Amino acid sequence: MTDRIALITGAAQGIGLACAEALAEDGCRVVLADLKESVTEEAARLGGHGYVCDMGDPAQIADLFDRIEAEVGPVSVLVNNAGIAIGADFLEMSEAQFRKVLDVNLVGVFLATQRAARTMVAQGIEGAIVNMSSINAQVAIPQIAGYCASKGGVMQLTKVASLALAPHNIRVNAVGPGSIDTEMMASVNADPAAFDRAMSRTPLKRPGTAREIGDVVAFLASPKASYVTGETIYVDGGRLALNYTV
Repeated sequence: MTDRIALITGAAQGIGLACAEALAEDGCRVVLADLKESVTEEAARLGGHGYVCDMGDPAQIADLFDRIEAEVGPVSVLVNNAGIAIGADFLEMSEAQFRKVLDVNLVGVFLATQRAARTMVAQGIEGAIVNMSSINAQVAIPQIAGYCASKGGVMQLTKVASLALAPHNIRVNAVGPGSIDTEMMASVNADPAAFDRAMSRTPLKRPGTAREIGDVVAFLASPKASYVTGETIYVDGGRLALNYTV
């Protein structure tokens, strides 16, 4: 992985930052993008480059890749991690709320994947793209309709892109986290009853760590996963395998 340029979106904290750390340790030149300006500090700590970007804005996505290619070089590893969730009762969720989640979580992933792949194809780069899906691609929660729909879309988009890009030796995979100890899980951690409910449906009986996701992402981006494409690997402590009748 030495000197491969890896772009990680949503990388100022949590899972995205853990992915950047894992890839940097594997020798990648990391480029971090996030809405938060602190992304530049984290990137500097890792010896990389940081850019402020809204992954729900097509113009900013295009500008991000233009700047990276001009200032750093072509991206050969893309980690589409940026994502948001908006909670609302299903009957009360507005169209604007639903669209906002899809714009970041699904449309942004499509645009970034397409833009990165165009350069990879043009320059003969055998790249790797890793998308961040979720167990909510399969497990529905009615209070986060947009999030569930977007992650299901990411799962299918991963398969579509893997088939489209396979002739160019560009691999596309996804990771589906379960309950991970990040800011998104903070409200669950703060509520003992909610935490116990979450762990009751997690066979390993603990939340995962951001680094445990980052390590799987780094594996999928590496030559060790050279024959893996079109897959979603669920890192969920056994959640999806759980049979409540056992």
